[in-house]
Amino acid sequence: MDRLRQRADFVAVANGARVNSPAFVLQSRRRDDLGPIRIGFTVTKKNGTATERNRIRRRLRELVKRLDPVSMSPHHDYVLVGRREALARDFATMLDDLRTAFTRPMRQATKGRGLKPDPVSPSRRKPD
Repeated sequence: MDRLRQRADFVAVANGARVNSPAFVLQSRRRDDLGPIRIGFTVTKKNGTATERNRIRRRLRELVKRLDPVSMSPHHDYVLVGRREALARDFATMLDDLRTAFTRPMRQATKGRGLKPDPVSPSRRKPD
């Protein structure tokens, strides 16, 4: 198992399937190459100070270390996005959440996610 380190890889996985949990979001993307499973970790600044974010990231890394690689699909990239709940949630519960996240069918991301619709309705637009 390798680590994701480049931003382009994280962005590609963000457009893939996802499973939500109270302590994290698991994002997944199938790759076309025959490389190993790769996993990345990210925690946004809205989750607290640098110390808290690092603690969340360490807990997520430890979860993956204790998880059987057999439960992960080969030729996939995964990103664990940490949430603030990861600080207070019991570690054994988080491990169970991660195991079920890998077995649950992932919700496919919608195309164009992150784009906001035009606030002006078509009936109110001025003609050209």
